[in-house]
Amino acid sequence: MKVLVIGAGNMGLTYATGMSKSKLLKKRNIMVLDKSKEKLEEVGKIAYFDAIDKIEDCVPQADIIFLAVKPYHAEELFQRMKKLVNPEQLFISIMAGVTINYIQEALGIKKVVRAMPNLPAQVGKGLTSYVSAEEVSRLELFMVEGLLDTTGKSLRVKNEKFIDASTGISGSGPAYVFYFMQSMMEAALQMGFSENVSKVLVSQTFTGAVELFNQNNLNPDTWMEMVASKGGTTRAALDSMEDNNVNELIKEAAFAAFGRAVELGEEY
Repeated sequence: MKVLVIGAGNMGLTYATGMSKSKLLKKRNIMVLDKSKEKLEEVGKIAYFDAIDKIEDCVPQADIIFLAVKPYHAEELFQRMKKLVNPEQLFISIMAGVTINYIQEALGIKKVVRAMPNLPAQVGKGLTSYVSAEEVSRLELFMVEGLLDTTGKSLRVKNEKFIDASTGISGSGPAYVFYFMQSMMEAALQMGFSENVSKVLVSQTFTGAVELFNQNNLNPDTWMEMVASKGGTTRAALDSMEDNNVNELIKEAAFAAFGRAVELGEEY
């Protein structure tokens, strides 16, 4: 089985690197296509990838084609690909907002999986939600899940609406966490801590809290109550957040990302 990754950007290379470790593939079975000479030079230095600059030299040979380009490149790319693809090939797309139906019609094929990854995939801690066209078989879905899991965890959802929804939670979610971390680091700096100490204080706090959450079945409300005692410091912080409606603002932000994902989908 040969896999072609189209697009040597951050996520394309992240998945290519992850998939290179999969037992489903052998070494040298991953091709990476990009039009940037600089990117291809970078890819060429990786021993187990074949760096390719001509679409004709790779698309016909691939069993699975991973679409990892920006959505606004989709139309031009598909025009070049259409005469080179065949109905037996399986396509996995991580292009935000580009629908399964659009890909099927643009390429004249049926086997499409649409996926939404997130940035922690770069360190093997990603979450990729995915949905497939009806024409994708169970065996093919098993292979897809195995490949996606090389960068963390995968989650199959019911339909494309949930791909858009997962964009608002897991896809864009790391940025919300970084936003909160940045605010806490700024507070630590204002309290007199150095930049390095502020980073350690905040990063270890997040790491520890997530580990506690993952190792137990308690919900976040219960954990907050365990930390916050009546009249104590944590309760003062949580009361401040409640008074400033932080809970609703966070939910509004997630729905804003969800709404934008839907808008992007209407373009394709």
